[in-house]
Amino acid sequence: MPSRQDLYTILGVARGASEDEIKQAYRALARRFHPDVVRDGNKTDVETKFKEINQAYEILSDPTKRAQYDRFGTTGASATGQGGFGFGDGIGDIFDMFFGGSGGRRASGPQPGADLRYDLQITLEEVLRGADREIAFDQLTACEVCASTGSASKAKAALCRDCGGSGQLRAVRETPLGRFVTSAPCARCGGTGHVIADPCKACGGKGRRESRRRVNIKVPKGVEAGNRMRFAGQGEAGERGAQAGDLYVYFSVKPHDVFEREGPHLRCETTVSFTQAVLGAKLEIDALDGAAVLQLTPGTQPGTTFRIPGRGLPVPRGRENARGDLLVDVGLRVPKSLTRKQRELLEEFARAGGDEVDGKGFISKIKEAFGGE
Repeated sequence: MPSRQDLYTILGVARGASEDEIKQAYRALARRFHPDVVRDGNKTDVETKFKEINQAYEILSDPTKRAQYDRFGTTGASATGQGGFGFGDGIGDIFDMFFGGSGGRRASGPQPGADLRYDLQITLEEVLRGADREIAFDQLTACEVCASTGSASKAKAALCRDCGGSGQLRAVRETPLGRFVTSAPCARCGGTGHVIADPCKACGGKGRRESRRRVNIKVPKGVEAGNRMRFAGQGEAGERGAQAGDLYVYFSVKPHDVFEREGPHLRCETTVSFTQAVLGAKLEIDALDGAAVLQLTPGTQPGTTFRIPGRGLPVPRGRENARGDLLVDVGLRVPKSLTRKQRELLEEFARAGGDEVDGKGFISKIKEAFGGE
C-alpha cells in the first residue's frame, strides 16, 4: 500500500527546496536504496522504500502536482483508490527497467502440471456407508508417443543456444542513475532453457496432451459438504516429464426426500394417532439404515422431538463406529372420518373428562386443537 508519509520527508528536503535540490536528493537516495545495490536486509522492505522514493520524486518534480500536493496533500486525479498517490508513465518505465517489466520471472525448465478440481455429488446413503466412485474428466496427461520427452525420437532436449539454458535473456541499459541489468524470458525456448530439435507431432513438443482420465475415489464415511480430498500427482502432467499437479475432489451432498442433515445427526418427521399420543406406543419407523424403534411416552404433544441414539451418520475423526442420532419430530394424525363405534367411544371419553359434546362433534374439536382440517 502506498506510504502516507510526507513526500518531502521521504526525500529528506525542505518544503521550499528547489528543483535541483529535489533532483539531487532523489538521485542520492535512488542509488542508496536500489534493490540491486542493497544486499542486506529484507528485500521487500528495500523495494518498498525504493518505490516510495520514486513516488515522491514523480510528484515533487512536476510543478503542477507539487502545487496541488502542497495545497491539498494529494494530487487528485493521480491518487490511487487507497487514498495514496499513483505513478505516472515515467515512473512506470523506471520500474519496468528495474524489475524487468514482466511482473515476475518465470523459472527456467519445463513447467510443472497444474492442479485440478473435481466437484463430486454424493448421496446421504453414501455418507452413511462410504462408497467407491469412479470419476472421469479431461486433462493433460503424459504423451505416450514420445514418452513425455516432447521429442519424436525421444531424445533429450538440448540447451538453448540463445540463453545458454537459463531461460532468461539479460540486457544492459544505461540510465541517468547508472547502468542497470534487466532480464526477460527467452523467446527461442519460451523460458524453459531447452529446445526440442524434432518436436513430437502428437503433443507438439510439450510432452503431454489432452486425454480422458479415470480415477477411483473412495468416499469416506461421514464426509460433509465442502470437504475435499487431495490426490498427489493426479492433476495435469508437467511439460516434458516435469512434476505433475494434484487433483482435489470437493464433495457436495444431494438433498434427501426424507431426512435432513444436522452435522452427524439426521432429522425426520412422523405422525401418530390421537390414541398413540395419549396412551403412548412402541412404533417402528424407517431410519436411513433400516427400521428403528420409536418409544412414544404417554401424553406426547404434537411437535415433540424424540432422539434415537446412534442412528445418525458416522462422526468424522470420532471414535470407531461413532454415529450421531436420529431426531424424530412427531406430529398428530387426526382421522377425517370415524365409524359409529369410534365416535361413541370418543364422545364417552370426552364426557368422562368433563368436555361438553355438542352438535359440532368432539372429533372436530380435536382437529381444531391440533390444526387439522
